[in-house]
Amino acid sequence: MSTLLDKRKFYIDGVWVDPAQARDLEVIDPSTEEAVAVISLGDQSDTDAAVAAAKCALPAWSRVPPAERLAHVEKILEVYKRRAKDMAWAISHEMGAPQDMSLNSQVASGSYHIQNFIDAFRDFQFIRPLGDHAPTTMVAWEPVGVVGLITPWNWPMNQVTLKVIPALLAGDTCVLKPSEIAPLSSMLFAEILDEAGLPKGVFNLVNGDGLGVGTQLSTHPDVAMISFTGSTRAGIAITKAAADSLKKVVLELGGKGANIVFADADDKAVRRGVQHCFNNTGQSCNAPTRMLVERSIYESAVETAVQVAEETRVGSAHQPGRHIGPVVSKAQWEKIQGLIQAGIDEGARLVAGGTGLPEGVNRGYFVRPTVFADVSNDMTIAQQEIFGPVLSMIPFDSEEEAIEIANDTPYGLTNYVQSSDGARRNRVARQLQSGMVEMNGESRGAGAAFGGVKMSGRAREGGIMGLEEFMDSKSISGWDRDA
Repeated sequence: MSTLLDKRKFYIDGVWVDPAQARDLEVIDPSTEEAVAVISLGDQSDTDAAVAAAKCALPAWSRVPPAERLAHVEKILEVYKRRAKDMAWAISHEMGAPQDMSLNSQVASGSYHIQNFIDAFRDFQFIRPLGDHAPTTMVAWEPVGVVGLITPWNWPMNQVTLKVIPALLAGDTCVLKPSEIAPLSSMLFAEILDEAGLPKGVFNLVNGDGLGVGTQLSTHPDVAMISFTGSTRAGIAITKAAADSLKKVVLELGGKGANIVFADADDKAVRRGVQHCFNNTGQSCNAPTRMLVERSIYESAVETAVQVAEETRVGSAHQPGRHIGPVVSKAQWEKIQGLIQAGIDEGARLVAGGTGLPEGVNRGYFVRPTVFADVSNDMTIAQQEIFGPVLSMIPFDSEEEAIEIANDTPYGLTNYVQSSDGARRNRVARQLQSGMVEMNGESRGAGAAFGGVKMSGRAREGGIMGLEEFMDSKSISGWDRDA
């Protein structure tokens, strides 16, 4: 890790500064349950200083030609790639992603999003004609202003880059509050932006918790927009806090994705779905945690799921290899244990895993890969986001029933469909109530927006739509197209 990075400082107005008052918090390594760093949490004066710096930098940055803003982001990507191993170390130690997964998935997601924004921005038109029917009416896209960015711990660089990079390209200035549970990667990201030569005040970072800095950003009169990724509960609180100042609020929240497996699905569909559920130790809002299986292949699917769970190795984030690591914290571990017990108590058939630590483990926040069969959709484990390696399997008899079960949730982030019948896939996809549908193991294309509906929020992050999230549109009539 960098020798420059002082974990008890904030990055404000282009320099690392001491907090106004020292209120320290240990960052716990979830593999060892030991402190890996100590950070300071900001107070109102720290938030005010960061917002003031962003406000001061806004007029100049918003007028920087788009090509120059793009050049800054291209330099950020160059430095980010060079610091990839440092970033992977930080993520492994702060939130428990195993070494290889941290580098190849966690860190790589950041470079992937930065590159996709670069590609989308090259063709972005800040002033566009409305249409041939109104030749002198134009639509202009302009910066929102100072934006507050609040990011979670589960995919740190995935979420930071999905917010910071489009904000910078749009001409906004920003204040980032990363999760206080996993702040080290974001502090390293601040170093990367500093090394890339970003003008002072354009990007600022203040560590803090949700009730402190998070609320202060949400209520600050000089913050024009809040972009938040996290729990639905916190998203509701942020929306209420921001209401008095009529901020733009963009929320990317939880999920309870259904993976519909029809009898004609390919022979790897169930295995792929279980592995996807367990990926990142289940700590993904778009995880396919409910597997809906057509009854004629249901028992076979349960057998496959059990096999995958038993094959899934659990181990320290400090070790290389294809295994899942711990969950992020003791509080998260205890929540997952309670939900697994709820599944047992409510009558679901536990076929793999269960409560307690994996065999041979005596410390660290490790969870046994768990599979429940014969789950009914009204059970707690089918309705609540568990955020751990826990799969609920539900049989269905018809296409209509599968759609009804899939949509019977307050969430609407990602759903999945597995079938060799293209017409059926298309038909089902259009009826699923979610912001995203992935079918037959095919991931979203580069630049496709990430976001949901219902209690999953309605953010659209990534690509052109992700750029537009950080801008306001203006209608201009009477435009002289010859000027």
